[in-house]
Amino acid sequence: MVLKKEWIEQGYIDEPVDLQAEIRRLCEEKNAIVLAHYYTTGDIQEVADFIGDSLALARKAAQTDAKIIVMAGVHFMAETCKLLSPEKLVLCPDLNAGCSLADSCKAEDLRKYKEEHPGYKVVSYVNTTAAVKALTDVVVTSGNAKQIVDTFPQDEKIIFGPDYNLGSYINAVTGRQMLLWQGGCHVHERFSLEAIVKLRQEHPGALVLAHPECKGPVLKVADVVGSTAVLLKHVVEHPEHEYIVATEAGILHEMHRQCPQTVLYAVPPEVSEGSVGCHCNECQYMKMNTLLKIYNCLKYEWPSVEVDPEIAKDAVKPIERMLGLS
Repeated sequence: MVLKKEWIEQGYIDEPVDLQAEIRRLCEEKNAIVLAHYYTTGDIQEVADFIGDSLALARKAAQTDAKIIVMAGVHFMAETCKLLSPEKLVLCPDLNAGCSLADSCKAEDLRKYKEEHPGYKVVSYVNTTAAVKALTDVVVTSGNAKQIVDTFPQDEKIIFGPDYNLGSYINAVTGRQMLLWQGGCHVHERFSLEAIVKLRQEHPGALVLAHPECKGPVLKVADVVGSTAVLLKHVVEHPEHEYIVATEAGILHEMHRQCPQTVLYAVPPEVSEGSVGCHCNECQYMKMNTLLKIYNCLKYEWPSVEVDPEIAKDAVKPIERMLGLS
């Protein structure tokens, strides 16, 4: 991809370049690696050294020997990379790429809730800030949440947050009664049962794939419930089916890449009367990452992500526990 002339005139860059080629050149020159979440755009996934879901990216961040990590995802993912690799330079292409789910749980609110519920263990979804992780006993992802919750005694008192839908799903499949934080993902909460029923009527042979961050009624009609990695794996192992996909649309790029003949239908969001904002099945925060921003952050080695050492000391522990259990 070559930059447009107007981008040069507006001062975004000095001269025309092939962004993908230059990103790869800079990675080699600076011993850098680009990690990209499945929800980023296809052109970013194609230029990345590694793509994956939250758990896979956390593991890669811990394993890489690169000196520079570019986390093409959202801010909490870059924080996680920094927690696991404090000696490395961790770059975030856009510091404004936040997360509605992480924003739904503030550290001061969780601290107060813990004080109100003494004796409870805290299990936090990885989609949280470092400050929240510092108040957590163990971190989980959508892919390993059941596995890790199962390691606790059946009568253990647990606070699960911040995703209410994921926590409710784990309660259902484990028979537990964890206290659930009232948080949610703005993308997955928009998927409606009505939209899926309509797609099933139009495509009666298609199987429904749903991420556990979706609401309960959506999960009940799904043929497969799982993390992005689980949903991708199912499509790869059974490419002969058609699929109705209820998760962020970015995953369809990798599904199409690995299974070009498979027919996929993205579930549209529910749009209520009078509602405002983005009415799409995409995360606007993930889409804040662009090739231009990745190129510039590699070129200038900025913006970097730092975590307060006092917070980092406690925040890394629940992540290490997760990696040791999964």
